[in-house]
Amino acid sequence: MKKVFALLLTLTLCVGLLSACGGTKTETPASSGSSGSSSAAGSVYYLNFKPEQDEAWQNLAKAYTEETGVPVTVVTAASGTYEQTLMSEIAKSTPPTLFQVNGPVGLANWKDYCLDLTGTDVLGQLTSDGFALKDGDATLGIAYVIESYGIIANKTLLAKAGYSVDDIKSFADLKKVAEDITARKDELGFAAFSSAGMDGSSDWRFKTHLANLPIYFEYQADGIGTTDAIKGTYLDNYKAIFDLYINNSTCDPAALAGKTGDDSRNEFLAGEAVFFQNGSWEYGNLVGEGKPFTDDDLQMIPIYVGAGDEAKQGLCTGTENYWCVNNSAKEEDIQATLDFMNWCVTSETGTKAMANDMGFVIPFKAAQESPNLFVKQDAAYTAEGKMPVSWNFPTMPSENWKNEVGNALTAYAAGTGSWDAVVTAFVDGWASEYAALNG
Repeated sequence: MKKVFALLLTLTLCVGLLSACGGTKTETPASSGSSGSSSAAGSVYYLNFKPEQDEAWQNLAKAYTEETGVPVTVVTAASGTYEQTLMSEIAKSTPPTLFQVNGPVGLANWKDYCLDLTGTDVLGQLTSDGFALKDGDATLGIAYVIESYGIIANKTLLAKAGYSVDDIKSFADLKKVAEDITARKDELGFAAFSSAGMDGSSDWRFKTHLANLPIYFEYQADGIGTTDAIKGTYLDNYKAIFDLYINNSTCDPAALAGKTGDDSRNEFLAGEAVFFQNGSWEYGNLVGEGKPFTDDDLQMIPIYVGAGDEAKQGLCTGTENYWCVNNSAKEEDIQATLDFMNWCVTSETGTKAMANDMGFVIPFKAAQESPNLFVKQDAAYTAEGKMPVSWNFPTMPSENWKNEVGNALTAYAAGTGSWDAVVTAFVDGWASEYAALNG
């Protein structure tokens, strides 16, 4: 319990959700796997971070139990509650044996609970050491999915407006197209962008994923990979793209505080908007049985902000999803968990489920090719020589920092706050949060 107490003290400064990557479900499903007796030693309890993949994880857990006899429980934290749920569950008599952190900042909060994975079979399956999350010489986390995000475009609507994705190669191009669609909104019957919802199910798209762009370009310009004090060099670019979103949308900017992730998605599904900022994890919500789109209808384009060499810019591609094994679990449960992880990334059943059912690109040697359109488009951009924009938001100093930026963005959109307040939350807030957590 000493570790729990120490962790609670730390997390009072940065309680909140690990930055979301899609998913708007809020239920916590029932356990999956056998609850009866088994001749197999140990059991697995996976606290899943990604609501949009809950059903697939439940099915995969059941398949593993049927094949091995090892009970596997999958519990999915409701959207926006992962960190709190993990804090609660880790203190129980039967805590998660497998959980997730979002990178170095998240690891700092949980490293006392993380098993050193050096020498394990699953670590040996990684395609690159770059996907191992280290603390000194110890490997405490393993990236299990690589994802991409950008601006998803409805090519059919774009054509009705007289354009194609080939007309959008820069921020200036995107601005021209979006503002022209807005000028003809009544005639066309649709808007440029779906709503930039700023409630908790959606604001991560802007306070985290969109905020990655000015961080990325500053890091690139300064030749760094993290900082204790962001300068805000590219915050004018951040303002320009956010302004474009909120002023060329399906709703008035003042209404964004109450708009949800579901609202934004449903507007796009209903053909009310051409553009929708989101990621490869959204594919299954847009294409498939009962969905309005086919692969021919959609294209994910880069988020251009008027910085860097836009002709060579690709999608935002990376990970903040790292598996960690609870070193406080029973020895037999730790081994059962390591075996389950290895099976997920090496067996035909596991790798097919992760590629086909979850839409994952996994950084392991036995990975299956994903049928996900956006994954394929990311690979095509890279093959053309486009440079993926790295995920730098795991270096954001805390969840509280993100929330303060999100609050400032919401007030700015509503007209009750200024952009200067966004800059203050971004720059001054970064320095103060970093100092508080690392002082």
